[in-house]
Amino acid sequence: MRLLKDARKGDVLLVESIDRLSRLPVEDWQKLKAAIDSKGLRIVALDLPTSHQGMQDTRGDEFTSRMLGAINSMLVEMMADIARKDYEQRRERQAQGIEKAKAAGKYQGRPIDADLHKRVAELLAAGLGIRATARHASCSTTTVLRIRDRLPS
Repeated sequence: MRLLKDARKGDVLLVESIDRLSRLPVEDWQKLKAAIDSKGLRIVALDLPTSHQGMQDTRGDEFTSRMLGAINSMLVEMMADIARKDYEQRRERQAQGIEKAKAAGKYQGRPIDADLHKRVAELLAAGLGIRATARHASCSTTTVLRIRDRLPS
């Protein structure tokens, strides 16, 4: 969002790959794409040759410039859809694999860091707040909350 705020019409948004932009849900991708378009930015992706061609000097040739812009936009949308579908399928297959491993008793999840749990419990018992505890224990506030919820009352 900061990049979009600082961008000016005609700037180039250079990305390694379209999938770096498009792992968002469809609605969020559409909002991002609309924001990019409304700012007048051009998306150039290293894995999308037509996006490079759109940067070629086409002054005086409005037709070619518009045609390359339309082709690039269509390909960006198509690649974004493909990347999103691939991402969602991988997440679904991962969840299926975890569920299967749990059913077979092979999936244990990440082991609990007993030292971290002890440190967080001590800091909370000493009266520190959630953020201060997270800062002193070098962990996230979510981790502190999860540990706090597991502590005996």
